[in-house]
Amino acid sequence: MTGKVGVALIGSGIFVKEEHLPAVQACEHLELKAIYSRSLKSAKGVSEGLANVDLYSDDSERSYKELLSRDDVQSVIIALPIPVQPDFIKQALSAGKHVFAEKPLAKDVASGLELLKWYHDNIDTKKVTFADFLTHGSSGVAEQWRYYNSFLFGAEKARSFGKVIGCRVKVSASIQPGMKYLETEWRKKPEYQGGFLLDGGVHFMAGMRLLLGEEAKVVKASGFTTQLQPYLLPIDTVDAVFKLANGSTGNFSASFGTTFKGGEWSVACENGSVTVSGQKVTINPKDGDEEVVEKPDEQGGVKQEVFAWAESLVSGKQEPRQLPEQALADLEVLEAMLTSGEKGGQPIELKYQ
Repeated sequence: MTGKVGVALIGSGIFVKEEHLPAVQACEHLELKAIYSRSLKSAKGVSEGLANVDLYSDDSERSYKELLSRDDVQSVIIALPIPVQPDFIKQALSAGKHVFAEKPLAKDVASGLELLKWYHDNIDTKKVTFADFLTHGSSGVAEQWRYYNSFLFGAEKARSFGKVIGCRVKVSASIQPGMKYLETEWRKKPEYQGGFLLDGGVHFMAGMRLLLGEEAKVVKASGFTTQLQPYLLPIDTVDAVFKLANGSTGNFSASFGTTFKGGEWSVACENGSVTVSGQKVTINPKDGDEEVVEKPDEQGGVKQEVFAWAESLVSGKQEPRQLPEQALADLEVLEAMLTSGEKGGQPIELKYQ
């Protein structure tokens, strides 16, 4: 493609307003043409203050199908409730649009694989690309954690320390009634495994897998799950152990309903360890002094990933951090832990790492 790429925002939720819209507006390669939402009121809520942006909704004369018929809209960014998103993705791909889909792409690995099969059976991949795990073309995975400077720096340091010999992840938060994301209806009553542990947990997986690297993939997981808070359906806590491809082990603990606070992603290697906590990276060489480095994100991960996606549309070259297999792998590790929890801790083998 040459020049600016016409893009439409599909969805009107918190993340679209606070993250996707500013990212599109700041991107030199994208031009916002339209916004779709289930209701016209919601679409107007996103478009307030914008000029030359057309609105589409289910309760107006302008439908999603009509938006997809526009020649000046070559791409779409889709951020919808998890259960309904695959159908919107299929419609956009069938209309020849490039798709950038928010994580997680589907409610489970089986649904994601079905979407993958549909894509390869029905879509000319030379003409259109899918932005999660359904393409090897010029699109990308919607996972901003792979763009955080602290994790990128931490992964680089970890690789310099040699073989991974262990990992541990601890993520704790107390989500209270009234919190903006909890108050979205589809999150209050989730129609997918894990609730917040799935929706937010794929981020945690992306960070962990980035630090572990290619040689220490998760091959088996065993987990225990519980629900600490009655309003966090269906569960809000998971504690799991991993077997890694290189023979090492690791553990993962996450809760959205605890009184613990904070998050740490740590990887131990033969010659030292690295811990990432927010923008802080702590480096402990085996035979050296501890070093603490701050790695802030001036633009934030979402802008960086949207910029990279747009660049891939213009150049036709896939950006490595947006390879499609990444999203499937994030989802699979998380699903394995949750499934193991449902089965009393039974170990689950992973296939798509």
